Amino acid sequence: MKEFVYNAWTVVMDDKRNPLSNIPDLQVRHVIMQVLAWMWCIVFSMYLGSITAFGISAIGHVLLIGAIVVTVGTFETAKRNPGVFRFKKGYHTYGRQRGYVIYHDEQGNPKKVELDPKDPGGEHA
Repeated sequence: MKEFVYNAWTVVMDDKRNPLSNIPDLQVRHVIMQVLAWMWCIVFSMYLGSITAFGISAIGHVLLIGAIVVTVGTFETAKRNPGVFRFKKGYHTYGRQRGYVIYHDEQGNPKKVELDPKDPGGEHA
C-alpha cells in the first residue's frame, strides 16, 4: 500500500513523470498545477457542501504546490547556474573591492583615493 501511494503521488507531482513535463517553462507548469489544484479544491468543497472546506483546501494546495515549485526551481538553478548563489565575492565590502574610495573635500568636490592592494582593510587588520 505504501508503494502504491508513493507511485500515485509521484505520477501526479513529479514534474519529470507527469504529462506536464513536456512544458519546458517551470513557471507555466507551476500555474497549470495551481489551476488544477484550485479545480480539485472546488470539487472537494462542493462534495462536502462547505465553503470552509474550499478555503482550507485551497490554502493547503497553494502552500504545498508553491513549496514544491520553489524547491524544484532552486535545485534546477543550483544545477544549471550555481554562480547565482555567490552573494559576496570576498572578505571586503564592494567599496573596498573596487580598489579605491571616494570622499568629498571641504568644498564638496569628490576625490578618488587609490587603496594599497596589500592592505586588507577593516578595523581588525
